[in-house]
Amino acid sequence: MENQNNVTEFVFMGLWGNKKIEPLFFFLFLLCYLSVLMGNIIILLAITCSHLIQQPMYYFLCHLSLMDLCYTSTVVPRLVRDLAAARKHISYNNCMTQLFTAHLLVGVEMFILVSMAFDRYVAIVKPLHYMVIMNRQRCNMLIITAWVVGFWHSIALLLMVLNLPFCGPNKLDHYICDVKPLLKLVCKDIHVVSILVIANSGMVVLAIFLALVASYIVILYNLRVRSSIGRQKALSTCSSHIMVVVLFFVPCIYTYALPAGTENKDKEISLFYTVIAPMLNPLIYTLRNMEMKIAMQKVWSKVVHSDLK
Repeated sequence: MENQNNVTEFVFMGLWGNKKIEPLFFFLFLLCYLSVLMGNIIILLAITCSHLIQQPMYYFLCHLSLMDLCYTSTVVPRLVRDLAAARKHISYNNCMTQLFTAHLLVGVEMFILVSMAFDRYVAIVKPLHYMVIMNRQRCNMLIITAWVVGFWHSIALLLMVLNLPFCGPNKLDHYICDVKPLLKLVCKDIHVVSILVIANSGMVVLAIFLALVASYIVILYNLRVRSSIGRQKALSTCSSHIMVVVLFFVPCIYTYALPAGTENKDKEISLFYTVIAPMLNPLIYTLRNMEMKIAMQKVWSKVVHSDLK
């Protein structure tokens, strides 16, 4: 029997049902989006216009900032537009496009964070072999792998959703097209599909997070043999990575490890990885990093001098 699909568009129910506070959140999320753009563009310029791009850690950070920019741009502009609109709707095709793009970029970002953890592991556990192991060719391969893994994750999820029947209603209890709120609108038993989604997203995210936690435990254990200055510098770098990993992965685990249909705060919690994490990442990576501060000052000096000329 063919899947029946009578839905041509979805209507977002949004974050909150109170329309009186929507103008306030319109300006709030607009400011958040501008902060994401400004912070991550500054990081991209500071790294690409300096010698830092030659270092693996900053090479990965550059790609992380690019993913934050792209991912936030697939979600927040529409959220901001919908907060100002009387009717929050999206076509079926655009919904599927947003679903695929968002999961692709999130998948890539997760594996970039894994690459950054691997980089710190090699730098601290095997410092004498660091430049040999983390050469540019291997760094490029890790980024390519991140894109390949992200693509297969998102295409598998998309094909799963495309084969589901949507007969109505079409009100999506979210502010973006995501797999769990879409499953609530499917007009057939979703028990098996829900398990597949948890396996494809929830369990994968949980496994990656546990592997990252284990790697940072090993890194922190190996810091015992370092000098106090070396230990302090490594701790400063690792603490930034750990904050970003926790801020990104814990909300993702909460969102995707639980089955669809359960009453939870998915759409509110998802703000952590759609808005808050991309906004805070530039601050986390620059406030305690002297190299980034120096690089930003040099870029600013170049801009000022070029304007004066």
